[in-house]
Amino acid sequence: MGEATAMKRVEESTKPIKNISLFDQMGETFNALTRRAYQIFESNGRAFGRDLENWFQAESELLHHVPLNVTESDESFEVKAEVPGFNEKEIELGVESRRLTITGKRESKKEERKGKTLCAESYSDQILRIVDLPTEIETDKVTATLKNGVLDLTLPKVAMAQPLRIHPKAA
Repeated sequence: MGEATAMKRVEESTKPIKNISLFDQMGETFNALTRRAYQIFESNGRAFGRDLENWFQAESELLHHVPLNVTESDESFEVKAEVPGFNEKEIELGVESRRLTITGKRESKKEERKGKTLCAESYSDQILRIVDLPTEIETDKVTATLKNGVLDLTLPKVAMAQPLRIHPKAA
């Protein structure tokens, strides 16, 4: 796969399903945050001077922290990421030669009755975690499983060429 980003769904066998650049993912996330921050601005009576506060509130509502643990062996990297509440259809992995991107999005709807009025509210939860790796990985051999809200990834390293020693013979 080389330098191209391969997007993968989390399943037992991870096969590329579509190519999306990291910039496109970040652009979508930025646009969602911008829309939510503007909604907060509107709901606060368009009070100026609270831009940063509105932005941080939008981030806390839309983006959730993804705790992870990365361990390295001679052959691979093992990544365990906590993604509670997300299922395998809501999580995508971006795998590049030296980068892992974990994204997820789920839509939720909440209905509440206030007197005789039914109020419906929909919102989305998103995760975005980017991990830069110190060595290249074999993108076509990455495996991922999701169980009990924990995403387990195995990222095999590219085998480095061993130096070949050649002894010259006398002619």
